[in-house]
Amino acid sequence: MAWWQLSVQCKAAELEQTETSLLRLGAVSITLSDAKDEPLYEPVPGDNPVWQHSLVTGLFDQKQALQSLRNDLAKLLLPHQVSSIREAEIADQDWERAHLKYFKPIQCGKNLWVVPSWADPPDPDAINIRLDPGLAFGTGSHPTTALCLAWLSDKNLNDQSVIDYGCGSGILAITACKLGAAHVIAVDIDPQALSATRDNMNRNGIDPASFKTCLPERMDLEVTDLLIANILSGPLVELAEKLTSLVKKGGKILLSGILENQLDDITSAYQTYFDLDPVSTREGWISISGMRRQV
Repeated sequence: MAWWQLSVQCKAAELEQTETSLLRLGAVSITLSDAKDEPLYEPVPGDNPVWQHSLVTGLFDQKQALQSLRNDLAKLLLPHQVSSIREAEIADQDWERAHLKYFKPIQCGKNLWVVPSWADPPDPDAINIRLDPGLAFGTGSHPTTALCLAWLSDKNLNDQSVIDYGCGSGILAITACKLGAAHVIAVDIDPQALSATRDNMNRNGIDPASFKTCLPERMDLEVTDLLIANILSGPLVELAEKLTSLVKKGGKILLSGILENQLDDITSAYQTYFDLDPVSTREGWISISGMRRQV
C-alpha cells in the first residue's frame, strides 16, 4: 500500500493550527522536522521545545484524491503557507525496520563498541554493549554520550562503585559494569528511562545484584568512586552541591551535556571541590572530569 504525503511550512505560533488542519483532512500520522537548519538540544524534563520554522508532514490514505486533498488543505491554511505545500507518493514499508537499518555498531574506544541486538559485533573480543534505539536518550551516537564512552573506555573500574545520574538508556551505567565496576546505581527522574535501563541491563547479561535503578528521591545517600552525569548544563550547576556530596574524597566525576560556551558555568560550580582535568570536545559539546580533593 502506498500513501500520499503532504508537507507544509509553518512558524512556531502556527504549529497547532497547521497540525489540526492536516488531521481534519484525515492524516493518519503527523511528523515535524526542522525547516531552517535550527538545532534543538536535549530538553530539560517537562519542556517540549519546537523549531521557530517547522516542516509539518501528514500521511494520507490513497483512497483520497491527492488534488482534492491539496485544495482542501489550502483552504484551511493561512494564505502565506499555501505556496509551501508539497506533495509526494510514499511507498509502504516496514517503518520500524527501515529506522533500525540506520543504527550501526559504533566504536567508542579501542576495545569498546555499542552494537544493536540484530548486528554481529565487529570485534567479538572487545567489550560490546548491546543496545537498541528506543525512547530513552542514549545510544552512543550523540556527541555527549560518545564523549563519556570514550573517557570510560580506557578506565579500569574493577571493584569500584559508580553512580550514573540521569541514566537515560543506561548505556553509561552498563558500560561501567562491563569495565569491572562492582556496584552501579542508575538514577533518572523518568520512570520510562529506568524501565529502558533495566531492559538493557538484562540484554547485556548484567548481574542484577550489582546493578540498581531508582528515582533520585529514592537513592541511598552513599558516596561513590565515580559519578557520571550526562545531563544538561543548567541542572549540572543546580545540582553541583548534591552531586559533589555523592563522590568520596579522591573519587572521580565525569560531566557532559555541556555546550562549549557553558564551560565557565560548570567550572565555577565544581572547581571548589574538584581538581578538574582538561576538557574533551566533540561537535560543539564538551565533557569534563575531575578528582575530588582530599580536603
